[in-house]
Amino acid sequence: MPIVKVIEVIASSEISFDDAVKGAVAEVSKTVKNIDSVYVKDFKVHVDGNKISSYGVICKVSFRVDEKS
Repeated sequence: MPIVKVIEVIASSEISFDDAVKGAVAEVSKTVKNIDSVYVKDFKVHVDGNKISSYGVICKVSFRVDEKS
């Protein structure tokens, strides 16, 4: 039976929410294999001088744990 683990990560981008999520997946995939899905738990923006300066996301990344024989 496959086991799925979930980790929570925070990522940001100066471009968009979409870019922040893509960055989270790219960074997590450097050390985690078998990523199945990403649930975006929360969004936020930082504002500087009445303009959005960065977009942030909190993501839950689900991945299958390798079964050992």
